[in-house]
Amino acid sequence: MKITEKHRKVSTSHSERVFDMVNIVLMAVLVLVIAYPLYFVMIASVSSPEAVNGGKVLLLPKEITLLGYRKILEYAPIWRGYLNSIFYTVVGTLINLVVTIPAGYALSRKQLFARRPIMLLFTFTMFFGGGMIPTYLVVKKLGMLNTVWSMMLPGACSVYNLIVTKTFMENSIPLELIDAAHIDGCNDFQALRSLILPLSKPIIAVMTMYYAIGHWNSYFDALIYLEDADKYPLQMVLRELLLQNQVSSAMTSGGMASIAERAQTAEQMKYGIIIVACIPMMLMFPFVVKHFKKGVMVGSIKS
Repeated sequence: MKITEKHRKVSTSHSERVFDMVNIVLMAVLVLVIAYPLYFVMIASVSSPEAVNGGKVLLLPKEITLLGYRKILEYAPIWRGYLNSIFYTVVGTLINLVVTIPAGYALSRKQLFARRPIMLLFTFTMFFGGGMIPTYLVVKKLGMLNTVWSMMLPGACSVYNLIVTKTFMENSIPLELIDAAHIDGCNDFQALRSLILPLSKPIIAVMTMYYAIGHWNSYFDALIYLEDADKYPLQMVLRELLLQNQVSSAMTSGGMASIAERAQTAEQMKYGIIIVACIPMMLMFPFVVKHFKKGVMVGSIKS
């Protein structure tokens, strides 16, 4: 009997080691596949275009030059788009939180009248929508066409994020705590401000991250609703530069530079623009990452 148990422990330990090794190898490959393209863009943005096009840039930058970044700093539409994206992200995320957090709290309370039908109506919109043309007509009828509000109000609430918020509050905020606040004289708004929001920091951080990334990466709404280039977010500028290959000669011309030299400079600028566009989200992530795991796990699993 003892031999059998010992043999079983050794076998289990061996299988666990094999499982861990396979996981480590797969995760290492996954990290390499995800991280290397970003790393390559970083080193290519400071390497000479000749070295990049010649395949010499693999692990380290070659013939370091900051010409691409200098041209980016001189190109006004990029910075105008940058400021627009920051505005859309900050104001749009605030609007999202103002709509999502109170709605999630209300739907998490079992005493809410018609709670189930309301939740079903929200869920219905996840699977069935009016489509692009009816949505465009609604935005037009509301007078938001070619305004900054068309970038923020039509998507003010994500039903998926609402469900995650609702689940978090159901599992993390006891009903007795809210009842005690009401006994002490708090109304629903005071309880939300003084009790619910301080206890909901993890889910607020997660929602801030989700919504902010969505606003920062959004370009399709601008493509549909905006006509004035001065209102374009950064992603629309990047779309014209990267996808349509419309690098303006005003960005790359320098004296009597040849067409080939301007094309190489434009190619280097594309790498630099990608890095510049990623910086705000990379700076924001460390401030919310400590709440991110808790908010996602508690908000995604219903006990």
